[in-house]
Amino acid sequence: MPRHAHYVPHGVIPAVLLPFTDDLAIDEQNFRKHLSDVAAVEGLSAVTINAHSTEVASCSFDEQRRVLDIAQDEIGGRLPIVNGVWADGSLEAARLARMAEAGGASALLVFPPAPFTLGQSPAMAVEHFKRIAGATTLPLIAFQYPLQTGQGYPRDTLLKMIEEVPTIRAIKDWAGNVPQHEMHIRELQSLKRPVNVLTTHSAWLLSSLVLGCNGLLSGSGSVIADLQAALFRALQSNDLAEARRLNDRIYPLARVFYAEPWADMHNRMKEALVLLGRLPRAVVRPPLVKLGRGEIDRIRAALVEAGLLSHKTARDAA
Repeated sequence: MPRHAHYVPHGVIPAVLLPFTDDLAIDEQNFRKHLSDVAAVEGLSAVTINAHSTEVASCSFDEQRRVLDIAQDEIGGRLPIVNGVWADGSLEAARLARMAEAGGASALLVFPPAPFTLGQSPAMAVEHFKRIAGATTLPLIAFQYPLQTGQGYPRDTLLKMIEEVPTIRAIKDWAGNVPQHEMHIRELQSLKRPVNVLTTHSAWLLSSLVLGCNGLLSGSGSVIADLQAALFRALQSNDLAEARRLNDRIYPLARVFYAEPWADMHNRMKEALVLLGRLPRAVVRPPLVKLGRGEIDRIRAALVEAGLLSHKTARDAA
């Protein structure tokens, strides 16, 4: 039984980063500090681990279990933990799901299998989620990729998945286009058994939330969870003026975090936390590589523009 039983994914859910030492081992001490910093933000619903933001593709099964153990020990008493399920095969996905439930996770974020890029059928998608649902009682969040990647679920497939796998309680929506995103919000949140839409359109977060998402799940919450929580509250209160003011602060960071190549988004967030004094170093695992000075300077300028770093501090650190 998870520590936060009966949790339904909703609201503001930051996806944290995973610090590494110079020899590419997990930096447990600074991971604990980072978790504590993020969890201290008012207005969060949960925290996500073992996902894109924690470079899950580079982590072994045992490392993922250790990441969950640390998160539970550090913040599990305060917030539910959403654990990612990243696996190309359904049997390994089910194994990860069992591990996560045994470790006290409150929900699972299920990534689409990479083989779906070669073509998927509705039956394949349903089978993948049924295998996972058969291994755990935890609520599932289906990660909806853009359709053009081959890993996204077309509308009819998504509805079939939801119909046949009752533990799907939310989607993390990265559809990438407004009409499809709005369709998800209108249809899924209005089902007889509602499925929450958690936006991950962090490059255009205000535009997305205005459409009526019941939450957001974002890696940039590792840096700006406070601004995201405030933005979500403003829109829940229909305070568009306040939402636009907050978005003016978020926009400079969205512009630099989500520049091409997108694979570096969490690399950039680590550098932002170093510039803010919240992490001692920004080490990433290969194939990611250290960012160049020019890009770090652009991140520093965006932090100043967002009001998170003073001009003087930025000058002194340059």
